[in-house]
Amino acid sequence: MRSVADIKAPIAKEMLQFEAHFKEAMKSNTPLLDKITHYIIKRKGKQMRPMFVFLSAQLCGGIKESSYTAASLIELLHTATLVHDDVVDDAHLRRGFFSINALWKNKIAVLVGDYLLSKGLLMSISKGEFQLLSIVSTAVQEMSEGELLQMEKARKLNITEPVYFEIIRRKTASLIAACCASGAASANESAEIRDKMHAFGENVGIAFQIKDDLFDYGSGKNIGKPTGIDIKERKMTLPLIHALEHASSADKSRITNIIKRHNENPKKVKEVINYVLNSNGINYAVEQMNHYKQQALDILYTFDPSPARDSLEGLVEYTINRVK
Repeated sequence: MRSVADIKAPIAKEMLQFEAHFKEAMKSNTPLLDKITHYIIKRKGKQMRPMFVFLSAQLCGGIKESSYTAASLIELLHTATLVHDDVVDDAHLRRGFFSINALWKNKIAVLVGDYLLSKGLLMSISKGEFQLLSIVSTAVQEMSEGELLQMEKARKLNITEPVYFEIIRRKTASLIAACCASGAASANESAEIRDKMHAFGENVGIAFQIKDDLFDYGSGKNIGKPTGIDIKERKMTLPLIHALEHASSADKSRITNIIKRHNENPKKVKEVINYVLNSNGINYAVEQMNHYKQQALDILYTFDPSPARDSLEGLVEYTINRVK
């Protein structure tokens, strides 16, 4: 598997310039906000989403000033959703650092998220980038709808496989799709190219989420240590859904009862993990992950060979081979 540094190589210069753009986009005249946004910038992750934007732009015609706006807009709105998610989930850690709500409490965290959203909207309007704003705002809408649909279904534990795919398409895949579509739109006026890159990103995003599902079971090469966190949170993931759809009525009732009433009991959680491991749930999820990976690559291969295409292929492989 190629390293992130190797994947980033064709856009290394642009990624450095992007950091300055993003820092400027987050500036505020309020000292507390400046302090918090500086903390956010300091703890940035691998920056995969801006990488998708710039590589898509490079693939589809070349990186332009509009591409930097697209990447900044994606990062502003994505960071806002993460800050809000940590409040909703009462999470105190994010990427090994304290979350905003852990350090400054919920009220300030919600306001910071609102501020970042507004900065993204205002930046798009001031630069006249209405198409980019439409692409990214649609993704944020879908992410919210996906989260709410998951919460609604989690109460009854009645998520079927089609509903699961609809949830992850909205909740996870929509943002990666927006990265690729906005990158393409920033470099190329063709609606066909933009839609093709949106479909590419959506397939990558679905594969990405299935990989996350697999981390909860710790089975197979390069899949993380079993934790059962999704089970404790009553999240119905693909390996579990598949296992339950092929379970006897007695097994289905027993496993569902554990998730509903004993999800805090480590021994009972382990029982669910073992049931899924022994019910072909993992193998089925891996097959589905590889299916969506291949669909993404099939779209990518319709473009001419280039360093950008090679790096996007590397990002697809990284998505399903990462170890955390």
